[in-house]
Amino acid sequence: QNEKELQKMVKHQEEKMLQLIDKSGEVTRLKGEVSQLKRSLQRAETEAKVLWEEMRGQEPKVDAAYVQERVLLRQEVDKLRLLLLEKEDENLLLSDKY
Repeated sequence: QNEKELQKMVKHQEEKMLQLIDKSGEVTRLKGEVSQLKRSLQRAETEAKVLWEEMRGQEPKVDAAYVQERVLLRQEVDKLRLLLLEKEDENLLLSDKY
């Protein structure tokens, strides 16, 4: 009887572990999706900023290529700013560690 109870407990623990593994995989997938959505949002916000700036100071005809170049440049600046912040965070963690 003890053996049966032990087997039952082991089976129950295995089921719990499988559920945790499933949840862990789902969390990882959702984190990737959130990351992708954040990038898309940032891209859209950048485009909106540039277009808003162009509309505010609108000249008779705004060249679409010029606007696209401004959007790309703004995206690049945003990427570099994000990289800088990440590196600063890494440096803080390392300095705290040592």
